Formats: sequence, C-alpha cells, structure tokens
Amino acid sequence: MKNILFDISDPYKIDLESFMQKNYHFNVKLDRFAYLTGRSLATFKRDFEKIFGTAPRKWLLEKRLKEAHYLLKTGRRASDIYLDLGFENLSHFSFAFKKQYGLPPSMLSV
Repeated sequence: MKNILFDISDPYKIDLESFMQKNYHFNVKLDRFAYLTGRSLATFKRDFEKIFGTAPRKWLLEKRLKEAHYLLKTGRRASDIYLDLGFENLSHFSFAFKKQYGLPPSMLSV
C-alpha cells in the first residue's frame, strides 16, 4: 500500500525507452515525441539523454539508418523504404546513408 501512496514518479509520463523503440520510424518532430510521452521538449531531451546516452536527433538518425542498412541487405530498394523509416525524401536519406556508411544505398541493394 505504501508503494502506491508514496509513488513520487510522474504518472503522466510514459516509458520513454519503450515508446521510442516502437516509434522511431515515424517522421515526427521532437516536440511531438515529447508531447506524446508526456514531457516538455526540454524534459524529453534530458530524459532521452539519460536513457540512451546521446541526443534524440542523433539516435533517431542512427537507428533509422541501421534499420535501412538491414533492409537494403535483404534486397529492398532505397526508394521503397525511406518513407517507412521516417525520412522526408529520398535525397536526404541517400545523403545521410552515404555519410554514415561511406557508400550510397544503391550499392547495398541486390
């Protein structure tokens, strides 16, 4: 009973780590992610860095590119996956992918 009465955690905040692992692929701005997790933008960034050890934008980009790398290795084409991974356009995706992996996504597609 005392655990319920003296629970000082913020009840409106949802589990940030679980939420981000499930929703990283949506093209959503950070302030919207913050709102959806019950946090202000500043609190979201602070909590995110505590959990993931990096800034949200950097984590999102790396997570999306890692998923893209995997999908490209399985034979998917960049033009088929970039929107599903939260990139606004193919050009931005290709640029970010090449910067991260040193080669364009078309070189991984089978």
